[in-house]
Amino acid sequence: MSTKIRLSRAGAKKRPYYRVVVADVRSPRDGKFIERVGSYNPLLPKTDPNRVKIDADRVKYWLDHGARPTDRVARFLGEAEIIPMPNQRNNPEKAKPKAKAQERLKAAEEAAAAPAEEAPKAQ
Repeated sequence: MSTKIRLSRAGAKKRPYYRVVVADVRSPRDGKFIERVGSYNPLLPKTDPNRVKIDADRVKYWLDHGARPTDRVARFLGEAEIIPMPNQRNNPEKAKPKAKAQERLKAAEEAAAAPAEEAPKAQ
């Protein structure tokens, strides 16, 4: 059986709260899970110690038995120094403005540069 350590959503609409669970990869996100090993409350400030709670012993047990953490959970485990911190993903091509936005930026730069060149010098 292949297992993952992942987030399962709970909480009300617009008030997310996640459980960190160990689940079979075939089960749905909020469905059946094997064990709850922590929680994540994104509404709390990043400095709050209650934002991410993880039972390190149980997570280590499941990692030893072949469970694979998802990207977000791997970051939590890296911050808790349970596993090495994963590399931060970066996709600069996807973050670039699209063609029309680049044209607007170029036009705005040209418009801003033109009046500065034509301004008469004060004597």
